[in-house]
Amino acid sequence: MIRVLVCDDQMLIRTGLVTIIDAQPDLEVAGECGDGQAAVDLAARLRPDVVLMDVRMPVLDGIEATRRIAGDAVNDPVKVLVLTTFNLDQYVYEALRAGASGFLLKDAPPSQLLQGIRTVATGAALLDPSVTRALVGKYASRIRPADDTPPDNPLTPRELEVLRLIADGRSNREIAAALVISPETVKTFVSRILTKLGLRDRVQAVVYAHRHGLVT
Repeated sequence: MIRVLVCDDQMLIRTGLVTIIDAQPDLEVAGECGDGQAAVDLAARLRPDVVLMDVRMPVLDGIEATRRIAGDAVNDPVKVLVLTTFNLDQYVYEALRAGASGFLLKDAPPSQLLQGIRTVATGAALLDPSVTRALVGKYASRIRPADDTPPDNPLTPRELEVLRLIADGRSNREIAAALVISPETVKTFVSRILTKLGLRDRVQAVVYAHRHGLVT
């Protein structure tokens, strides 16, 4: 059973999300709240599998709440799926940098929302490849540091090749076609890359590649 914490300051939307989630046999609502600080407190106390986080909330905004729940400095982070009315803007970018595993638009159909929760719960990132390309294309200059010298890393040449394709927003199937290997082999490479670099998901891999000048 996947336990979900629903965080949205609009009661009508929050109630709708709770109803949709609780109707699924494999999902249950662990709790709900209407502000960012309450989200942080409840995430620590309830330890849900996934937190559905609205970006704009009172007391503590969704981005800072995400950072305190899933950021790099958190010892035992909880997966966060951001819900927003904004597509590919600074809010989304900052939320991903803060530690979110992905995002969905609030007008997404219920089936997409439910699949998104299940995807994030498994440890995968929820970011469509085309969205990755657009997002990185818009914010790559902010990701990249002044010193573009690639760091010493433990990746093999083939793993580095896969990482560059991930950063380009390619799906596993697209990477498999480009390298003439099977999608299953790509999954193995992706898993190795994340493990070797200490990264949580593909979103972090994209940011890592651009931050260290591995792609242009």
